[in-house]
Amino acid sequence: MKIWLLRLLFAVVVLACWEFVSGRFVSPLYISAPSAIGAKLYAMLADGSLLRNMSITAFEAGAGFVIGGAAGIAAGLILGRARLLADVLDPFLIGLYSLPKVALAPLFVMWFGIEVPMKIIFAGVVVFFLVFLSTYSGVRSVSRELITIFRLMGASETQLVRTIILPAAMSWVFSGLRLSAPYALVGAIIAELIAANRGLGYLVDRATTQFDTAGAFAAVAGILALSAALNVLIKFAERFFMPWQAAEEAREVAV
Repeated sequence: MKIWLLRLLFAVVVLACWEFVSGRFVSPLYISAPSAIGAKLYAMLADGSLLRNMSITAFEAGAGFVIGGAAGIAAGLILGRARLLADVLDPFLIGLYSLPKVALAPLFVMWFGIEVPMKIIFAGVVVFFLVFLSTYSGVRSVSRELITIFRLMGASETQLVRTIILPAAMSWVFSGLRLSAPYALVGAIIAELIAANRGLGYLVDRATTQFDTAGAFAAVAGILALSAALNVLIKFAERFFMPWQAAEEAREVAV
């Protein structure tokens, strides 16, 4: 409770300072004011434009996150177990990972058009590499001695992955998922900024071209809400698939 009160106090202080500065020391054209942003946010909620565009962006980011995350986990498991294949593909994967994804966005528009599937694919590509590298590192970190022991006991590759490798790498997998969650939104928003007629990225772009700073901040508030919701869902999934970690955190809090 104390932490939440301190957080609330911090937010109130920041908003009060922001309200005081806006219009007095900094032009509202640049940062607007919390009161103006709140009024704009209420108007966009009342006419349904914010929720309508939030749902579109949430679908794009969510679908891209699921597809990219699943592909990243699968690729990480496969290459983590196939050392020769990983060594062959390593420079190509690192090169693609190092390539700024924003540079690919115009190509994605050419390849897939400007509709929702393009945003999903772009967000999925952004998520894939983060989850893949994390999963791959987790698989490679599993104790070789433990794998050898299970091999000697007659365990098959499928049994090894299901009972040893995947549970041991689970913390790495969820680390990659947590890290990639905001990037799924980033991918969807970037794609919308480049070519879209709906979504939160479109709202931000339209508001800034009209010099509507309050509208742009209201759309950003929608993006923050989606990011928070996605992180909460990941935490619930983590507790479901890794109950031992939740118990360990509870013991640490008790201590």
